[in-house]
Amino acid sequence: MEFHIEDMTCGGCVRGVTRAIQSVDPAAVVAADLDSRNVTVATTLPRDAFVPALDKAGFAVSAG
Repeated sequence: MEFHIEDMTCGGCVRGVTRAIQSVDPAAVVAADLDSRNVTVATTLPRDAFVPALDKAGFAVSAG
């Protein structure tokens, strides 16, 4: 699955986003692209499981 996170602008943001995702699923594989501000997550959990953790970490997920 993919998330677009407009506020992800640096390596620290990538680490924060990765921590938030892996707090929900420690086995998730996370790949971030700062240029497009997209994060690809390989997981067995549904997308909705991650949105609250990302929001709590200060990273709003864009709809598109």
